[in-house]
Amino acid sequence: MDLPIPDRRTAGRALADALAGYAGRDDLLVLALPRGGVPVAKAVAEALDAPLDLMLVRKLGAPTQPELAVGAIATGGARVLNEDIRAALRISDVELERVAGQERAELERRQRAYRGDRPVPEMTGKCVILVDDGVATGATMRAAIAALRQHDPAEVVVAVPVAPQDTLGKLRLEADEAVCLASPEPFRAIGQWYRDFPQLDDETVRELLAESWGEPVT
Repeated sequence: MDLPIPDRRTAGRALADALAGYAGRDDLLVLALPRGGVPVAKAVAEALDAPLDLMLVRKLGAPTQPELAVGAIATGGARVLNEDIRAALRISDVELERVAGQERAELERRQRAYRGDRPVPEMTGKCVILVDDGVATGATMRAAIAALRQHDPAEVVVAVPVAPQDTLGKLRLEADEAVCLASPEPFRAIGQWYRDFPQLDDETVRELLAESWGEPVT
């Protein structure tokens, strides 16, 4: 795919083309990693005629460098840690649990904000496509895979527009398939590979989901 990508929806349509072999399956489920993965996943789900839902994941940022992922957590208690980064920064158990506690609270808030009373979709025996707008270290996606595996899906597919090659290699060890449109190097940040990459707020996510679910925005 030509870089920079115009926007997330364009990325989703291109991903859907790469995932065309999954179209028409009655066991297919597309899960978005909010917030940035929602518009990408919505385009994928529409093109593949599959239901769209969420996989809520939060990065565990280093206490002194919040943008640096030490790991990630997902709903259901799944947690993935990068022990090399943790050791290099000498992050204690107490510091790590403080960050994890804050992120668990945010997971719960997003669950209420995005889903309300809507039940969690059935994932057992499903072919599930996990979609984000890109991955860098891969910590959040790995947590999503771990959380999804707890539900015993038939197949786990990771689909992202951009990712560094080393991260993609790790994801391919943990997912049944990983689809990526471009792996540019050096890879510093996901946003550098998009022309239009706005921060998404909760209201935008709710609107996209309501449209996909055929529900009024509340």
